[in-house]
Amino acid sequence: MKQVFSLLLFSISIFSLAQADKNAAQQLRADQEQAKRASLLRTMDQGIEEMNQGMYTEADEKFVYVLNNIKGVPSDLTFYFGKNSFYLNKFKQSTDWLNKYIQLKGTTGQHYSEALELLKKAEAEVLVERSKEATKVKQVLSQSYDIDCGPTGKVICPVCKGTTVIIKKGAFGNEYKSCQYCDKHGQLTCDEYNQLVRGELKPRQN
Repeated sequence: MKQVFSLLLFSISIFSLAQADKNAAQQLRADQEQAKRASLLRTMDQGIEEMNQGMYTEADEKFVYVLNNIKGVPSDLTFYFGKNSFYLNKFKQSTDWLNKYIQLKGTTGQHYSEALELLKKAEAEVLVERSKEATKVKQVLSQSYDIDCGPTGKVICPVCKGTTVIIKKGAFGNEYKSCQYCDKHGQLTCDEYNQLVRGELKPRQN
């Protein structure tokens, strides 16, 4: 009986040590990921400073580096990258990312007014480029990235603009259909939003 009890205690000790090692390994990975994100956010801040100094190419390199290495793109980066792209004459890229910022933050976003003003200018330049059939420059479009939607985890549906209704012009007047993507409040979850912009979100069957 004593041997069985000793064996049981030994087994419990081994299990406890293994669990402690597992928890320590998970904590280490979490700490490393947090440190990596903090470092990337510092790089983003450096890019913002360079952009404000007119060093657009250097800022672009930092923003692209952050985009390619961070998990969950910060919503503010969508604005700064779109703004910097405008100054680099990458107007299609600029409209893509500025639109993304406005979709994420809406009219209450800190940079909404500036984003809207730049977006109008970028869209006008895109039309000019198309009319001239200008040579395309390499674009970094937001569909390739998972965007961090912020603490609410919700985004206004870009399909119905949050109205929950899709209006189509038909031969006998307007046709009204319920949006097949958003919830009853006209919103998408962050995962649904990222799937939608990548063309991966399938419409619900009514």
